[in-house]
Amino acid sequence: MATRLRGEHGLPIRLTIASVTVVTLTIPFMLLLVLAKLPLNPLDARVAHDLHVYARANPLVTDLLIVWTDVFGPWSWRAVVLVLAVWLWRRRREGAALWAVTTIVVGGLVGWLLKIIVDRARPSLPDPVALAPGMAFPSGHALHATLGAGILLLLALPHLPAWGRVAAWAGAVFVIVTVSYTRVALGVHWVSDVLGGVVLGVAVLAATVAAFETWRRQQGRKRASPHLEGVEPEAVRTGHDRY
Repeated sequence: MATRLRGEHGLPIRLTIASVTVVTLTIPFMLLLVLAKLPLNPLDARVAHDLHVYARANPLVTDLLIVWTDVFGPWSWRAVVLVLAVWLWRRRREGAALWAVTTIVVGGLVGWLLKIIVDRARPSLPDPVALAPGMAFPSGHALHATLGAGILLLLALPHLPAWGRVAAWAGAVFVIVTVSYTRVALGVHWVSDVLGGVVLGVAVLAATVAAFETWRRQQGRKRASPHLEGVEPEAVRTGHDRY
C-alpha cells in the first residue's frame, strides 16, 4: 500500500490545483452570469409560470417528477460515488477513486459557495406543488446529476463497445436533462439555475479530468481521449483493474 501511494503522490496535488482553478475561474463567471440576468429575465418568468400551470393541472405527472427528482437527488449521487470509490480502492485503482471523490466533493462545495455568494431567491408561486430549502443558484440537483452521471460515464466508457458508449452518453444526457427539468417543472428553480448547475458541473469535470489525464501521462501512459475512452482506458487494455 505504501508503494502504491508513493507512486500516486502527484495525483492529489494535481486534483487540488484543478479544484482551486475551478473555484477561481467559475465563481466570478457565475456571479456575472446571474447579475446580468437580474431583474428576472422573461424566459425564467414565462417558463416558471407555464410549467407551474401544467403541474397544477396534472397531479399524476407532478408526483412522478417528485419521485424522479428525489431518486436522482444530490445525496443519492454522493452515496453512489462514495460506494464506487470504495470499490475502486479495493480493486487497487486508487487514482480513479481519488478522482471520483474529489470531483463530487469539490463540485458540491463550489455549488454551495456560489449559493451563498449569489443569494438568489427561489420562485414564489401560488399554490406551489413542491418546496425546497436554501437559495436557488445554481441548482444542486442539476449540478450533482451532471457530476454523478459524468463520473459514472467516464469510468464505464473503457468497458463498453462503440454502440455501448453512444448509449451511455445518451443515458447520461437524459438523466441530466430530466433532473434539470423536474426542478423547473416543480417550481423550485428558475431555468437559469439549472443551466448554471449543469455548466458548473461540466467545468468541474473538465478540470479534474484534465488533472487526472496529466498525471496519467507523467506516469508514462498513453494519451487518452476521455470522452471516448474514459479516464483510465489502461484498466481494460491490460486485462485487469490495476494500472
